Amino acid sequence: MAFRTFIAALALSASFAAPALAQDIAAAKTALAGDYDRIVKELITITEIPAPPFGEQARAEYFAKAFKDLGLAEVAIDAEGNVTGLRRGTVAAGGALVVVSAHLDTVFPKGTDVTVRREGNTLNAPGVGDDTVGLTGLLAWVRALNAAKVPTRHDVLFVATVGEEGPGDLRGVRHLFTKNPYKGQIAAFISVDGSDPSRIVNQAVGSKRYNIAFTGPGGHSYGAFGIVNPMAAMADAVKRLYETDVPASPRTSFAASVVSGGTSVNSIPDRIELQVDMRSPDPKALERLEKRFLAIVDEAVAAENYARSTNLGEVGAEKTRIGDRPAGATADKHQLVVTSQKVLAEHGFQTQLLASSTDSNIPMSLGVPAITVGTGGGGGRAHSVDEYVNIERNAFIGGLSSGMALLVAVADLDWTAK
Repeated sequence: MAFRTFIAALALSASFAAPALAQDIAAAKTALAGDYDRIVKELITITEIPAPPFGEQARAEYFAKAFKDLGLAEVAIDAEGNVTGLRRGTVAAGGALVVVSAHLDTVFPKGTDVTVRREGNTLNAPGVGDDTVGLTGLLAWVRALNAAKVPTRHDVLFVATVGEEGPGDLRGVRHLFTKNPYKGQIAAFISVDGSDPSRIVNQAVGSKRYNIAFTGPGGHSYGAFGIVNPMAAMADAVKRLYETDVPASPRTSFAASVVSGGTSVNSIPDRIELQVDMRSPDPKALERLEKRFLAIVDEAVAAENYARSTNLGEVGAEKTRIGDRPAGATADKHQLVVTSQKVLAEHGFQTQLLASSTDSNIPMSLGVPAITVGTGGGGGRAHSVDEYVNIERNAFIGGLSSGMALLVAVADLDWTAK
């Protein structure tokens, strides 16, 4: 598709809105397309600012400055590290607002090489798609909306959150909904996460994560042979877990994922640690699985203490919950989901309603309408060092344009009674 034809198609796709607003959105899309080179450059810049778990400060400072430079109001870094900035709507200040967020953190540890490699229409780097493309989209949308002077009915709070990935346990968005000054005003929440614009996550996969430390007296592998062994209790617990039946629908899962401990190859260990992840979009199914797993640990400990000598002491288990992501959902027929599907369809995307674990878990669990969507031109290999995004001009701007139009449509819905 020629670029001029592409721009014309973007203008036509704004037809879902009132005529005046449709013209404004078309102008914003033209501004977005004209900003292509800057957006790509900024995507590279942000990707190359390291943001390991609990190390998002440098990116947060970048966003605080960027939000101020874009003219957002009340720009702040809150107590948890989230960056917030407000774009005013036409309704009275202090009322219901719509949140659009992307997360600052990546899964990659401190010291990971995050240098971006450009190969034609592809950018390759750890974290470039999850979630730097979402972060970059937020800034690009504000610039384009400002350039075209596009109004929205409700205030839009732009948020760059911390702690979305793994050990962060959604600490940023949890703070936003429980302690941030805006917590009582949020009527709808959109998380921008990933590079596939056709995905709409409206069901939150909850998770429970545990670290179990199996302890015992320990001793020489030969001289103390016959005493209880924490390793045996751990192995028995894993075996029992994998004999557990879980629902196929809604999909419920578990994984014994990390094992650590021991002293040497010729020592019975005095401590072995096991980490387990359990997931389900059904809160009740997840609760049942959690209770069963904790009972399994007790059973395995009791079985080991029965099977071998406890003359030097017994095996025990320290159970520590290290992750708790609540389940929830936004109904398929809710106006947030229906509007999002309509807007994305008008931009040529065949949408999929999916379940996943994202920042939207928290608002969904609290009954606040929420979805997670992707943006940009697609990509792949998320959470790997060869992660990549597609920046082919038409696809990239098309994906960004659909997200911006979705944002405007949602901010123009009536949220005063929600």
